[in-house]
Order: sequence, then C-alpha cells, then structure tokens
Amino acid sequence: MGLTGYAWAAMQGLVSGLTTADVISGDQPADGARDILLVGMDSRTDAQGNPLPQQLLNQLRAGVSDGEENTDTLIMVHIPNDGGKAVAISLPRDSYVTIPGFGKHKINSAYARGKAAERKQLQDSGDTDAKDVEVKSSQAGAKTLIAAVQQLTGSSIDNYASINLLGFSDITNAIGGVDVCLKHDVNDSYSGAKFTAGRHTISGVDALKFVRQRHGLPRGDLDRIVRQQVFMAGMAQKVLSAGTLSNPGKLNQLIDAIKKSVVLNQGWDILSFAQQMKGLSGGQLQFETVPVVNPDYDSPTDGTAVEVDPAQVKSFVQGLTAPPNAPPAPAPATVNPNASTTVDVHNGTAKTGLAATVSQVLTGKGFAAGATGNANARVSKTSVRYPPGGKDAAQSVADALGSKAALMQDNSVGSGHVLVVVGTDYSGSTQVAQEHAVAPATSTAPPPPASADDKPITADGITCVN
Repeated sequence: MGLTGYAWAAMQGLVSGLTTADVISGDQPADGARDILLVGMDSRTDAQGNPLPQQLLNQLRAGVSDGEENTDTLIMVHIPNDGGKAVAISLPRDSYVTIPGFGKHKINSAYARGKAAERKQLQDSGDTDAKDVEVKSSQAGAKTLIAAVQQLTGSSIDNYASINLLGFSDITNAIGGVDVCLKHDVNDSYSGAKFTAGRHTISGVDALKFVRQRHGLPRGDLDRIVRQQVFMAGMAQKVLSAGTLSNPGKLNQLIDAIKKSVVLNQGWDILSFAQQMKGLSGGQLQFETVPVVNPDYDSPTDGTAVEVDPAQVKSFVQGLTAPPNAPPAPAPATVNPNASTTVDVHNGTAKTGLAATVSQVLTGKGFAAGATGNANARVSKTSVRYPPGGKDAAQSVADALGSKAALMQDNSVGSGHVLVVVGTDYSGSTQVAQEHAVAPATSTAPPPPASADDKPITADGITCVN
C-alpha cells in the first residue's frame, strides 16, 4: 500500500508540474489510434523559457545559436488504441515540403517561421508583455509544424511533445543510460562523438553526441536518423521495463528531468496514456523512415535539402498505420501538373546521349517528352528557356533537374514547351525516376525502410549501426 501511494503521489507530482501548450485542436477524429508528434528542439532554453547556463551549453557542445529555433528531430508515433503494434516514423529534418502559409521550405524551419510571424504580429498589435508574446508565438510555431506534418503524412496529430537539448541529456541520466552498438570507430570533432566499435551504455552528454553526429557518416543525416531510432528504441526498452518505473530513485530523477525540459499539448491525459503503454513490449514498437527521392536536392530557396514525394510519403505512412484488414484508400483523382509542360532537351556538352537521358529523367517526373538533340555550340552553363508566361513551368523543370540552372525567357520557344540546354556544369540526376510518373498503383505494400540494416529497428534488442 505504501509503494502504491508513493507511485500515485509521484505521478500526480509529474502531471501537476508539466509544462503544457495549447497547440492541438479539440476536434481530432477518433480513428482508433493515437498519433503523437515527438519533436527534438535545438533550443538553448528550458521548458519554461529560461536560458541554459553557458557552462552547460559548452558541455552539451551546442555550438553557436543562429537565433532560430529549428526542430532537429521529428518522429510521428502511431499507437493503436487496442494495444496493437506501434510504429515510430522518422521525418528527415531537411525534407523540402509545403509549409502551410509559408510556401516550400525545409520542414525543420516550420516551427521557427510560425513563431516569428506570430511574434511580429503580436508586437505590431501593441503587445508589450514579453512572456505573453513568447508563449503565444511558441504555440503558433508548434501549430505550424503540426500542420506541415499532417499535410505531408495525411495523418491527424492527436498529441504533441517537444524536448530540448538539456532534457534529452537529463532523461538519459535518469534511466541509467541506454545501450547502443556501432559498426565502426567514430571520432567526430563537430559533435564530439568519439566511440569505439561495438556496444556501449551511454547517457548524458555522450548520449547527445551519439544522436547529433552527422559528419563522417556514410549517409549523413539519414544515418543520424537511424542513430536516433536505435537510441529511442533502447530508451523505450529501459522506460517500459519494471526496473525503471518501480525504482523510486530513478522515477524521481525521471520526473524532475521531464518537468524541466518537456512540453506537452494541453488536455493530454498522461496517466491514462501511461496505463495504455504499460502492456507494450519492446517487440511491439518498430521504427521506420519515410521514403526519400533525393537526399542532396538543390532547392530553389533553402540550399541543399532532402527531396520527398508527398504522395509517396502519404502512401507509405498510411500503409504502416492503416488498421488490419482495412480497405485500401482510393487513389486520389489528381493529374500531375507537370504533364501540361512539354520539355525539349538540347545537349551542349561532349557527352554522348546526355539529352536523351535528361529527357527520360524529366519524363519520369511527369513532364511530357519533347524533342532531343545537340545544341549549336558547347555551353558551360545549363539553362532552362521558356516562352512568355511560362516562367512557373520553367522553374518546375529546373527544380526537377536537381541542378542549378539559369532561367531565360526565349520567344522562340513554343507555347506549352520549355527548352533545357544542358551545359558542362550539369550535376543533376541521370537516373530515370519513374516513381514520379502518374501510373496506377501495382502494390499497396510500403517501400522498404531507409535503414542502414535490412532488419527492422525495434525496442526488442540492440541493432548495430553506422
């Protein structure tokens, strides 16, 4: 009875001390599952907005803040209400997507853009209460991020939880560390990650170094996502184990760490959620990553980004989260907007067959195939030429090329056509991307996970990664 009373008091203390934000609307559909957006914030403040001490930032190797509150980690967790298998789906932070109200940008900037816009509006309207401005603008940032994730995945977010650098470090200390495994030695001066190959139990600052490293990894940010997945799988295994939740000392440390650094949406009944999670075993939690078209996409506005196909992402997410035996969702009756543009390609280099190859690449992305041939002379700079009124179509072609190209109005180009003159600077794809073509679906199975290993990552066991 004494232990039960202690546990009840501890959990009530956690609930009463949590920082919450009004970021989820109350009209979310009851679809038989809970979809949670987990956000890792590159923030130099705690959950209450207090600045972290510089000495602590130095220990965390947080680097110099650029003044923006970007979201370095985005994971959508889908948990069926019936206690069935849960799946955690990672969204690359540099995914180039449409952010409602702000156009196409990297998804990790959604929070910062929404917050900055709301802050300006509040200040312009005469709100001089700094705390009020911070609270309201932060909530607007979270709402913008949630809207972007919902639009990309096709899922309705039911709950929101964010954590900052300090919280991640403190929570790993509170649970006694997390077991991870590396395939090779690493020594990265940027993140401070220095580990030997094999298994390690890491916590605190070392844990932060492990999940933040991206330099020196074969696939850069995509390998960092896999790092985050195996780490969270190990953390889930620890938290779900009886050893953590029944140990008064660890429970107190965990509660203190959560209070300092975690923000949850208002109205989330965390005690009921804990009861729901109690029966979840490690093998029932699996990690996946949305499919990526081009991890080195040269975006027109945000530099190098990760190109994703929204239709492909929606299909992938729904394939993982649809209830068993549910009828497949009807294919949207949409037409690829690129189909109305005919692209002619001229080769201005000495590379044989390049015009035909580039034409195939663009056709694979939905454009109509035009004439191909050689340019009148060798050119060094790739250009996309368009008729009067055709600039938007030319920009779409330039984006699809994945290579910097100059846009030029050319009255000799026919209406509805765009002419690509490929120069020696062309560095875009030469692989035919048929996945973009509008064609009937032949399979409802989701694409394979973008993981360093064929074996799916779960919270049941330790997966060795790059």
